[in-house]
Amino acid sequence: MKNCEALLIGGSAGSLDVLLKLLPSLDINLAFPILIIIHRKNGADSLLPELLSGRTRLTVKEAEEKEPLLPGVIYIAPSDYHVLVELDHTISLDYSEKINYSRPAIDASFQTAAEVFQDRLACILLSGSNADGVDGLKYVKQWGGLTVIQNPDNAQVAYMPAQAKLHVKIDQILNAEDMGEFINLLSQSTRHGSA
Repeated sequence: MKNCEALLIGGSAGSLDVLLKLLPSLDINLAFPILIIIHRKNGADSLLPELLSGRTRLTVKEAEEKEPLLPGVIYIAPSDYHVLVELDHTISLDYSEKINYSRPAIDASFQTAAEVFQDRLACILLSGSNADGVDGLKYVKQWGGLTVIQNPDNAQVAYMPAQAKLHVKIDQILNAEDMGEFINLLSQSTRHGSA
């Protein structure tokens, strides 16, 4: 990948542990925004941004309507809204039907980001118990983006990354402990590529 303009991370059951592992190792000068889409119960995990921000020096915030995606900021999908990426690189919150029984749905975010960022997008799918994110990764692949999954053998709940491995041509399969370094290398190659 030449330049990465956005990184999306999707996950469900078991993915929070991965995020808590990878966030402390992220470079403070990340070259792109990170959007995290985690299945969460409505209202139950309102402390998620605070929990994650305690693990990194990067800015962590809940995604808001019409907010621009800025490098070095980590955006968390709010509970009960799909997070869509618009052509002008802003966020749109959507309250339409659940996808794969989920809102926010990983598929919705991956697909809209793929249309916007095309081959300058990277998406990581983590541990989870349903197939949300699989169709999204297919779409990312079609647009030339980078597809990454957590190693199903290393995932707390293997179903989600295992389904992606079955149905999508995956570029990288990573253990949880290797993801921080992978993201930092992606950022460094982006900086050098655009310098």
